[in-house]
Amino acid sequence: MRNRSLLVAAIVLSALPAFSAGLTAPPSGDNQRAAVTQFIGPVRINIEYSSPRVHNPYTNEDRHGKIWGTLVPYGLAPNGSGYGPCKDCPWRAGANMNTVFTTSHDVKVQGQPLAAGSYGLFLIPEKDADWTLIFSRDNDNWGHFFYDAAHDVLRVKVTPGKSAYHEYLAYEVPERGTEKATFALRWENLEVPFTVSVDNMNQVYFDAMKVDLNGSVGHEWLSYAQAARFALDHHLSNADALSIAQIGARPGFPGQENFQTLIVLADAQAANGMTADAAKTREKALAHPTANASDVHQYARGLLTAGKKEEALAVWEANAKMHPDVWPVNAGLARGYSAVGRYPDALKFAKLALAQAPDPANKKFLETAITKLEAGKDMNQ
Repeated sequence: MRNRSLLVAAIVLSALPAFSAGLTAPPSGDNQRAAVTQFIGPVRINIEYSSPRVHNPYTNEDRHGKIWGTLVPYGLAPNGSGYGPCKDCPWRAGANMNTVFTTSHDVKVQGQPLAAGSYGLFLIPEKDADWTLIFSRDNDNWGHFFYDAAHDVLRVKVTPGKSAYHEYLAYEVPERGTEKATFALRWENLEVPFTVSVDNMNQVYFDAMKVDLNGSVGHEWLSYAQAARFALDHHLSNADALSIAQIGARPGFPGQENFQTLIVLADAQAANGMTADAAKTREKALAHPTANASDVHQYARGLLTAGKKEEALAVWEANAKMHPDVWPVNAGLARGYSAVGRYPDALKFAKLALAQAPDPANKKFLETAITKLEAGKDMNQ
């Protein structure tokens, strides 16, 4: 009787379907969930997928050499299961649920534009030819059974290559830079790389800064000065730079009138064609009590780097009147006179600066500068 009860229980249990989708249960085929996240500047790229093995999870059969073209067919695979509307389907680029590619910002994949969002990732493998990588707006389906080509957002060509052996399918990031990253699907001895890039990264950073200023970061005057300077230095929106600089330089929360806020406001005014206002604001900045010798010197160096030689020299000369014989005033005068070709004057102040050099690095720089000036060459080159 006891054996018969056990048999009935076994039959009932075997008749039950797989775990309900709402239950937390072991993944189908033991294909564990995995994810890779890579930032390209402030842009967040995430790929979430299920990771099958080369070895059969039930029999431990070694399927090495039988993955590509067999387990994963070349071309579109006929759907003979009767499940879902897809008839000839691409590979889900993983296992179980859709592989999902998510980007926080607009990007380019293999040079083609893709808007911010989450996409189902599919591949059409080919033998001895480029593969097709598909981004579908359907990103929450089981496998490829509900794939619909009409829902494709982007298709790009990718070139498979050889890879070190990977027992488990993985998405990795073998190359990364400040404006792009290479992602690669790797399984068995094959990899499928594709490049994700971001156009106009400085604009992306500036857009993020503007959002930041709406939060607690916007409680500090320095944040406004830095954001406005970033926009000016990278030739972004002059109008935005001006409005941000105006907030930073106004008396009262969150602004503060000081050398840094006033000087960036002057530059923003100049960039917007407000020449007279810029001259007044710059004069006010240079005369402000917070305008120390080092800050003024660094501002002049920025002008020199921007190719504004005469303006840089004028600021260094003003610095010398406000802070006579203080480091790095003489070094600044040497740079300024050298930039406009007045080498004897530059040599005079370079020698004065050498006697004031605060550390070995500056001393070495000035010794080299003096040698150049004595030979009639620009010390800034």
